[in-house]
Amino acid sequence: MTAALTVINTPNIDPLTLPFEQLKAGYQRQLFPSEDERRDRLNRLLKMLKAHRAELAAAIDQDWSGRAPTETDILEVFPAIEAIKHNRKHLHRWMKPRKQGVSIWFKPGKAWIQPQPLGVVGIVSPWNYPLFLTLAAVAGAFAAGNRVMVKPSEFTGRFGEVLAAAVAAHFAPDELVVINGGVETSQAFCALPFDHLLYTGSTAVGKAVMRAAAENLTPVTLELGGKSPVIIGTDSSLVLAAERIVSTKLMNAGQICVTADYVLLPVGSEEKFVNEAKRVARARYPNWPQDFSALATPRQRERIAAVIADAESKGAQLIKLIDAEDTATHFVPRIVLHATDDMRVMQEEIFGPLLPVLSYRALVDAIAYVNARPRPLALYYFGYHRQDIDKVLHETHSGGVTLNDCLLHVGQEALPFGGIGPSGMGHYHGEFGFNTFSKLKPIFHQSRYNGAPLLYPPFGGRVRAMLKFMLG
Repeated sequence: MTAALTVINTPNIDPLTLPFEQLKAGYQRQLFPSEDERRDRLNRLLKMLKAHRAELAAAIDQDWSGRAPTETDILEVFPAIEAIKHNRKHLHRWMKPRKQGVSIWFKPGKAWIQPQPLGVVGIVSPWNYPLFLTLAAVAGAFAAGNRVMVKPSEFTGRFGEVLAAAVAAHFAPDELVVINGGVETSQAFCALPFDHLLYTGSTAVGKAVMRAAAENLTPVTLELGGKSPVIIGTDSSLVLAAERIVSTKLMNAGQICVTADYVLLPVGSEEKFVNEAKRVARARYPNWPQDFSALATPRQRERIAAVIADAESKGAQLIKLIDAEDTATHFVPRIVLHATDDMRVMQEEIFGPLLPVLSYRALVDAIAYVNARPRPLALYYFGYHRQDIDKVLHETHSGGVTLNDCLLHVGQEALPFGGIGPSGMGHYHGEFGFNTFSKLKPIFHQSRYNGAPLLYPPFGGRVRAMLKFMLG
């Protein structure tokens, strides 16, 4: 390793050029890192995470004005470790050339795909899961043999500082760099000519990121959000559904891009669901707000307060799940009944501890409701009838699905993670991330003796006879 790079905090593009050029030069010196070299970077990434785990969790807690380190361990540290280990475990197989079939007309030639590193990958990570959504992406880019430049959210400034120092202690400046700064820095970062750019955040900012990347024809993976629905089937246990929906909804105070954004349940079961939701919330947080995350930023708190006020002013009924009052940083979780399409709570991704509950008379109506809205990042269905499950899976579009629970498809490294339409484009995690951060280069090896000359000009009778045979 060479000397560590000084942490950069600047709104200007020029200071970004030096670290970018160092990464680019490092890649040029090593266009195809060996398996051992990639494994070494993954090992150091894991070592860094374990060595600085407590410090990183404390930084997130500080940035948020309250997030339990245990929740950070469960929802960020553990899945990040799993992602690194998964990449390391399967690296040998992923790197191998992939033999492909050859048409009879081109035999005895051979064809294969060779995964090749792209070069320098840019990663713009969000504030809601700054550790996991950064390091899991870095692991995929490292496995594919790339150099990486990370821009954490300006809303998690302390975390960004700690991460930058940790990275500088474990990686050379031509391997991995963290760039901290505000909105102007983020804009300049996205304008750099990366070989691939991964952005996780809002749909609105995703459009701006894509415009900036287009200037350099940089391919992008956009992990956005949207309103992820839950459909509770008529054969589902409402007790079990409420247990799993509410438990996952209240993680991180609802600030999860794939959390349940609204629930569709059979008409007449609303009261029972509300009662079960209260039971679950009070069991999970008996000493609220202990163990319950704060809303991460002042802007986020102001927005949720405005969403609540808007819903109440337009006739919604908001039911607190815990007998408590909001604080300066923590909002009591609420069920929202009688929500209508003109309310912000049904127009925006909520990203907070509010859960609208709507009813339907037939499954076809619930599906139609989902399909009338932008395609979500996730969809959840609770029920066991195979026919109903197939109907939901075949007649809805979403980035991913978990059946009879929420969130869990995201934690499967063997599954791709990504959105569709306004909820994102592209995939990563596991082998899908390796492929995203690689050029899957097609290669054809022509045999010394082959039939291609039979079709060379001049186009006489032999060529016409051969072509007639080929065309059937």
